[in-house]
Amino acid sequence: MLSTAALLAAKSRNVFGMEQQPPTSFGPNDTIQVAVVGAGGRGQSHIDGFAGKPGTVVTHICDCDEKNGQRSCESAAEKQGGRKPVWVRDIRKLLEDPSIHAVSIATPNHWHSLGTIWAVQAGKDVYVEKPVSHNVLEGRRAVQAARKHNRIVQTGTQSRSNPGMREAMEFIRSGGIGEVKVSRGLCYKRRDSIGPKGTYQVPEEVDYDLWSGPAQILPLTRKRFHYDWHWQWEYGNGDLGNQGIHQMDLCRWALGEDRLSDRVWSFGGRFGYEDAGETANTQVVVHDYGSRKLVFEVRGLETPEYKGAKVGIIVEGTKGYLVMTSYTSGTAFDLEGNPVKQFQGGGDDYHYKNFTDAIRARDHKLLNADVEDGHLSSALCHLGNISLRLGSSLASKEALAALRDRGGDAVVEDAWQRTAEHLATNKVENYQIQMGRSLEIDPVSETFLGKNPPNQWLTREYRAPYTIPSESAV
Repeated sequence: MLSTAALLAAKSRNVFGMEQQPPTSFGPNDTIQVAVVGAGGRGQSHIDGFAGKPGTVVTHICDCDEKNGQRSCESAAEKQGGRKPVWVRDIRKLLEDPSIHAVSIATPNHWHSLGTIWAVQAGKDVYVEKPVSHNVLEGRRAVQAARKHNRIVQTGTQSRSNPGMREAMEFIRSGGIGEVKVSRGLCYKRRDSIGPKGTYQVPEEVDYDLWSGPAQILPLTRKRFHYDWHWQWEYGNGDLGNQGIHQMDLCRWALGEDRLSDRVWSFGGRFGYEDAGETANTQVVVHDYGSRKLVFEVRGLETPEYKGAKVGIIVEGTKGYLVMTSYTSGTAFDLEGNPVKQFQGGGDDYHYKNFTDAIRARDHKLLNADVEDGHLSSALCHLGNISLRLGSSLASKEALAALRDRGGDAVVEDAWQRTAEHLATNKVENYQIQMGRSLEIDPVSETFLGKNPPNQWLTREYRAPYTIPSESAV
């Protein structure tokens, strides 16, 4: 692969026949040439965000699934006046092309950080989907790489750019609900079984070595190749790191915390069916920030809303509470439950434009969701999963006592009681619950504290040559 210096110095002919030198700055009339990496469902949204929009054009689409890649080239061409992107199978080959200014990453989670690091090392700006990482350490490496190479790296938590959400957060910061005590995230999203665990055939159009990338090459044990990797630990992070990362990010934003928590613990399990999935479909994560808590709830079985929200956040203060029921809208209430103020407005285009505006200004501080914000919120998800996986199984009737042993207060006990009622409603009975390990965290070093800290869980075993570089080598 060419060095960053060589890439920036090289000239090439782009796909539309124009010879160019990649600029180090962009004027208001310059076109930003974008490569989309990952042509699945979220990749289509990235194509929509850049194709046919003022000031941007999609010139390349990279996917190790040829069928998805070629199909996406056709759809992009329709959106940008017949200008068809080039399909590239291997991201390493893609990054050798100096005509590409920005890379938009919508791969499975286990590729997010490595793709970001490689792209910034090649002199590209990056829009990377949430979560920005598959584990805590690689997320920090992505931040370090972005800063070292002076690249603009936006995280795909688009709520941070939505006017309705930004107004709601400003209302919280101005004291609209008083002093915030609890920031609660909800991911009440029905998830069906993904089918029995077995041995299945990888689609012939997929380069499985490239798809696996940093992960180990394992037999395919799920029926549906695409998307259902979310529920297997080697590639995904469960709904906590899939849908839930959006609400985890909003909860941290509402608390005004720009660091990891002091302590985390989690409880839950996979209930209601046995399938090829490994991650929890029912989970509560508690992050302790001293006098305040971030409490996150995942429910994959059928469930009613809580305080008007299913996928959203509830921020509880001394003068009232705020319920955001979507990425864009919600309502603030007083302590008696009377509506005080409503918030509305947003759409993905705000977030893509924020990214391109920051590129033109060459200032990552203009980003609404800089990679460091993405890293911190993603890490909160990973830490919750680590606690759960390091826990032990116990009878559900013993859960309340175990939570109290871990310092669980009324807020935590309430989360457990509602979870138990939820499982009973779904006829889950006589079950064992995974009671996670309580883990102390040093938010500065982003490592665990105490005797025999499980810091090996902050990273993974990488498969060469798809390895995350050291801090000095990013």
